[in-house]
Amino acid sequence: MRRAVSMVLTALLAFSLAACGNETGGKTETAATTGQGQTVKLGLTQFVEHPALDAIHKGILDGLKDAGYEEGKNLEVDSQNAHGDMNNTVSIAQKYAGDKKDIVVAIATPSAQAAAKAIADKPVIFSSVTDPISAQLVGSLEKPDKNVTGTSDKVSMEQQLKLVKTFLPELKKLGVIYTTSEINSEVQVKELEDAAQKEGVEIIKAGISQLSEVQLAAQGLAGKADAIIIPIDNTVVSSFEAVLGAAEENKIPVFASDTDTVKRGAVATYGIDYYQIGKQTGEMAARIIKGQSVADTPVEISKQADLYINETAAAKFGLTITEALKQQAKEIIK
Repeated sequence: MRRAVSMVLTALLAFSLAACGNETGGKTETAATTGQGQTVKLGLTQFVEHPALDAIHKGILDGLKDAGYEEGKNLEVDSQNAHGDMNNTVSIAQKYAGDKKDIVVAIATPSAQAAAKAIADKPVIFSSVTDPISAQLVGSLEKPDKNVTGTSDKVSMEQQLKLVKTFLPELKKLGVIYTTSEINSEVQVKELEDAAQKEGVEIIKAGISQLSEVQLAAQGLAGKADAIIIPIDNTVVSSFEAVLGAAEENKIPVFASDTDTVKRGAVATYGIDYYQIGKQTGEMAARIIKGQSVADTPVEISKQADLYINETAAAKFGLTITEALKQQAKEIIK
């Protein structure tokens, strides 16, 4: 009798363990959910190297560490950088799928899209994706319907336009340099065009397809635009110095959509703290590692954009920083 009971209990335990390996209700298995104390294998993919994305990368690891997952202890990190190449994002994502990472965190839209396409049975957490719905990563911000969720760096292009007009009240033509293959960039440019129509400003678009075209695009705006604005565009931001060189040569003020680009020489922006959004992403990843369902993890958007002004850049372009702007600014870079 005891032997029969023992056999039944053994069978039930085996069934139970097998069931844990299946995806249910948007919950995907990670190393942490199969047993405490195991090392979690993290794939961390980044589209391109530039200060904002590098800050996110650091924030992600710090967020995980604060939540109890530290590299070299119970976290094995495989960091890969696509260097701005779409093909590389696919290769990295396929490698992670083949390596059976427990969780993948993808920084920027192209890397996130590649990871979401290649990996369906493990959680994929994105960071710095401006419009996750347009990027077809989630069907709903509130209720992700697949194994994908994350954080968004969306800022208001209407607010950015009004900021440019504060410095240049007579603004008539605003140039924008963006990557035509980045969905997040297209979304921002469309929002900028809608806002500009209300303000009576003409948007001069300079679309690029690769890094080598950034400088030519900036030079092409000389004599056509009163100012240039850079959206949250990974390719353009990574080559911002090429834009700045052409802008300074032609005396065209440059505005940004992220804080690190202002520190590099753009005049001003309403931007978010990229290290903090990275940390927010790391904390989210930790909750999912611990067993929280992806479907119960809404996409998180930074609620606050602060004003950053580069005083040296404003002076270089002959622009005045009003007292009202000085009072409002979170940081004035000297």
